[in-house]
Amino acid sequence: MRKLRVLALLHDYLVPPDDVTGHDLLAVDWKTEYDVVSTLRDIGHEVKVLGIRDDLSVIRQAMQDFKPHIAFNLLENLHEVAVFDQNVVSYLELLRLPYTGCNSRGLMLSRDKALTKMLLTYHRIPVAESVVFRVGRAVHRPKRLAFPLIVKSLTQDASIGISQASVVDDEPSLKERVKFIHRSIGTDAIVERYIEGRELYVGILGNLRLRVFPVWELKFTKMPEDVHRIATERVKWSAKYQKKHGITTGPARDLPDGLADQIQRLCRRVYRTLELSGYARIDLRLDAEGRVYVLEANANPQLAYGEDFAESAETAGMSYEALLQEILNTGLRWRPERPG
Repeated sequence: MRKLRVLALLHDYLVPPDDVTGHDLLAVDWKTEYDVVSTLRDIGHEVKVLGIRDDLSVIRQAMQDFKPHIAFNLLENLHEVAVFDQNVVSYLELLRLPYTGCNSRGLMLSRDKALTKMLLTYHRIPVAESVVFRVGRAVHRPKRLAFPLIVKSLTQDASIGISQASVVDDEPSLKERVKFIHRSIGTDAIVERYIEGRELYVGILGNLRLRVFPVWELKFTKMPEDVHRIATERVKWSAKYQKKHGITTGPARDLPDGLADQIQRLCRRVYRTLELSGYARIDLRLDAEGRVYVLEANANPQLAYGEDFAESAETAGMSYEALLQEILNTGLRWRPERPG
């Protein structure tokens, strides 16, 4: 294996300390960053950590000083604006610095959930019907969109702004929830038909040649019957809530014959339609009649050891060390003008 000089791009407030003694490494905010950086070093790469706040010029300086072969990009926004993640990658492309993760075009297409749905619908990929309510505009539900509905941020991921109250059954609740997204999250809102069913994920790795990981499922083993089975903020990020309600993830079991292969093929189409690269996770719902709907595509998903993406890769026979190495290899092969 070739030893690489890797420039790790991290948010400044998520840079792990040099001495992690006394920290619970399963609970720290910088778990992903620590897992990635420490593992890259363990497998023999030279890693320089660069904490970034608002100034991207420090990347150019680091290139001159460190001369990295590749940047391992763990930045999810800039100026705390989620849609600026594509601008960070565009800057790396202009610098001609190879990087890990998704390209700027794929980030743009997948970040906007409405644009994603338009593209997927054109390619006859099943999605839930939806409508966008812009900040400052009145909320008028199209008659074609019947309750129940779910209200989300148009551009935020990681379940930000999603709770049990996101599923609405009447006009007053719909208007109140849209206003909540506008006011509290600060983005436009997308409202889509709520699909009762199983929450599925599929991880994908690659540029043109893709490796598709097993179908994964978010499972609710102790949830009350009257609670919606959706990936809320608490479901995703509260360990206490997860333990209380028996929320786990793992390989999707008891799927009808052939459906797992069908879902994996569908996710390949999504990945290519949205021009993704590097690695991504496709989120889906499976209803009681066996119909599959694509919810969204998450470019550059959570990479921490033990999280869904890494776990699904390990189930497919790829260790965490091998996964990070392949992410590096995939980044080195990518060329904005000539994808590899």
